[in-house]
Amino acid sequence: MTAEPRLTSLAHGGGCGCKLSPQVLRDILSAMPQAATFADLMVGTETSDDAAVWRLNEQQALVATTDFFMPVVDDPFDFGRIAATNALSDVYAMGGRPILALALVGMPVNVLSAETIGQILAGGASVCAEAGVPVAGGHSIDSVEPIYGLVALGLVHPDRVRTNRAARVGDVLILTKALGVGVMSAAYKQGRLDDQGYAAMIASTTQLNRIGADLAEIDAVHALTDVTGFGLLGHALEMARGSGLAVEIDSTSAPLLPGVEALVREGVRTGASARNWASYGEAVDLPADLPDWRRDLLTDPQTSGGLLVSVAADAAEAVLARIRAAGFHTAAIVGRVVDGAGVRVA
Repeated sequence: MTAEPRLTSLAHGGGCGCKLSPQVLRDILSAMPQAATFADLMVGTETSDDAAVWRLNEQQALVATTDFFMPVVDDPFDFGRIAATNALSDVYAMGGRPILALALVGMPVNVLSAETIGQILAGGASVCAEAGVPVAGGHSIDSVEPIYGLVALGLVHPDRVRTNRAARVGDVLILTKALGVGVMSAAYKQGRLDDQGYAAMIASTTQLNRIGADLAEIDAVHALTDVTGFGLLGHALEMARGSGLAVEIDSTSAPLLPGVEALVREGVRTGASARNWASYGEAVDLPADLPDWRRDLLTDPQTSGGLLVSVAADAAEAVLARIRAAGFHTAAIVGRVVDGAGVRVA
């Protein structure tokens, strides 16, 4: 019997590194008609937020999102887990709690066995079960490249919606997960990621961002977004633009997954990192002496990355402690919100 090809060999890209570049996406969305005429649409596409939010009544708002991508690893069960965790993250990033998921499946059915495809779906379903939601349906097609993800729906109180546009001057920025998933995935494809590194990558990318719903209950938490395909700088820039302010990032404070610094110093990076910088670099002020490898980490696409939390300075330490107590042990303060525009790196 002929062995099946590696999942990653069937895809031209993987994980959130597959996303369109930020500039291309902005150009596309700029041509879309605005939805502001719908009174109950609380969040649309205006500030590149993580999900749409529709007010149902005075007590409930519906959070709706979808996310899917091509394999970032070869193990089908792990691929499904990562993709589902990433999709549900957008609900948590709005302060919501998931209630329902639908599977989006595109598979080369003449190349992959039904068992392999089933393992991908089983991995996604296992994460949804952990989040307490059913995979209640979906849609599948025969595709040249393997694609998997979810439509994710959640609920949030209208007064507790957390967007990327409500940061305030003086806020402190907390990042809940370590950076480096893109570097690790590139090393994995090159056969340079050891078992310990793989385990660390899977642990990070399958950790649900459910803390987002808890953070939305805290008045001092003003804005939330998750850090995914555009890297820390890209998603910080979206927060800055949405809030009409500037964001300062401390390049040395951002937590890193184990072994990532050594890999990136050796030149391991993704093509998406370079595309990210080309898309938004003009809006980022870098120190003249910042090494290229450190910039690469700040633009590194994070598949199923952490939350970027904008919180009042006097509550930052307490919020950080709560995040760490919830299992996000590498969470750290990485910057602040100031007057101005764009992103400044220190």
